Formats: sequence, C-alpha cells, structure tokens
Amino acid sequence: MARIIKTIEIEGQPAVALFDTGAVHTYVCEDFIEHAPRRTIAEPFRVALAGDRFEVREFCLMQGRIEGLPFDTKAIPLSTMGKANGKELDVIIGALTMEEWEIALDPKTGALDLESLRRREFTEF
Repeated sequence: MARIIKTIEIEGQPAVALFDTGAVHTYVCEDFIEHAPRRTIAEPFRVALAGDRFEVREFCLMQGRIEGLPFDTKAIPLSTMGKANGKELDVIIGALTMEEWEIALDPKTGALDLESLRRREFTEF
C-alpha cells in the first residue's frame, strides 16, 4: 500500500489530499462539494475508514486539479476525513480514481506520475 499527501484543487478550492492505494473509493469533505451533483445509491454499503464505520448512501461527481491538470471523479461525501501524518485531510483519492486517470505513486520520492493526465490519451480496448 502506497500513500502520498499533496495539496490539490477540488471544485476550485485548495485541498489536502491523501493518495492512497489502500483505499478503493475516493472520499471528499462536504465543505468542498456543496454544489457538486449527487446521486443516491440504490443499495447502500458499509465502509470502515479511519477507525469509523458508516453506511454510504450517496456519491457526488467532483472536479479538481492535480498540479494544474484537470480531472473528474465519483466521490463519497463525508463530514470529516481525519488526519494523516499530522495533516487534516480534505480528500482521499482512492485506487479507482487513480486507475481511471492512470496516476501512479512513487513513495520513495513522494511524487505522482501524472503522464496520462498530462497527455489525456487512454487506451481502452
């Protein structure tokens, strides 16, 4: 499991993001997605995150920028996210979002490989 903390932009606001290959889904604090479109989940599911357990009943579609490069993703809204490495988190970017945009982590240097996000070309089939 690899984890890197970076400041990114969510819906036009700076946000502290944890890129976490151990998290399947992407989570975002409610404060950042006030106007983002939301959908109710037909069959809610339970998640354990940062020592808490909760039921996921909706998701939102959010837009952001990583190092100035635009991306969008489905995210689960939460009232609070918790801390990592002493920093209060605003968003957790999970494996599904990283796979979608082909974002790779280099934990040794703390860098993100954003080549696919830069070129915006993907091979699907």
